[in-house]
Amino acid sequence: MIISTLRVGPSGPLFLFWPSEPHASGGGKRQDKRAVDSPTFDARFVVETGLAAEIAGLAEPVLASLGFRLVRVMLSQRDGMTVQIMAERANGTIAIEDCALISRQLSPVLDLHDPLPGHYRLEVSSPGIDRPLVRPSDFRDWTGHEARIEMQEKIEGRKRFRGMLEGIEGDKVLIGMACEGGGRQVIGLPIARLAEARLVLTDELIRETLRRAKRENAQRAGMPRMAD
Repeated sequence: MIISTLRVGPSGPLFLFWPSEPHASGGGKRQDKRAVDSPTFDARFVVETGLAAEIAGLAEPVLASLGFRLVRVMLSQRDGMTVQIMAERANGTIAIEDCALISRQLSPVLDLHDPLPGHYRLEVSSPGIDRPLVRPSDFRDWTGHEARIEMQEKIEGRKRFRGMLEGIEGDKVLIGMACEGGGRQVIGLPIARLAEARLVLTDELIRETLRRAKRENAQRAGMPRMAD
């Protein structure tokens, strides 16, 4: 049974959470645009397991019907038990009202199927600024920003990579990294072998996130597009 929800705010793809009232619920980078725009190619490569997978299976159709997509489901022991649903629009944004809407529509579905025993908290949130990258299009959308990537198995003797996203080429993510002896190289990492990827929090990433939030807010208000 869900006993409360949390929302994200203020509007935009931010990283702050606070409790709401409990509700009754029973440039010039290489990219393969054609491949990334394919629905099959752009499926999440991060897949939950166990109870999180069951909840993801219940949440995704609800999110899709509302015009959102699932980023990730996470379970934690915080406050007894918390189910965090990270969601966003296709353009990577989400507002407070969106989280409230998702909570209202998703809560009855979770109550009906009751995937978790006992009481738990449902938290609907944005992915955050230093967000996880879970779809091939995420690497395209955040080209030019720094990321950490972990592979399922070693590539060129290592599993962890950190560098500047350079887009996508075919079925590989391109990441630019500094060489030990100086200089820079671009490495292609197979998307099918990615285990985890996340943006690195930088001043430029914060600025770009705020710019995108401004553009989204202006479009929602019917205002002319704001200059960056």
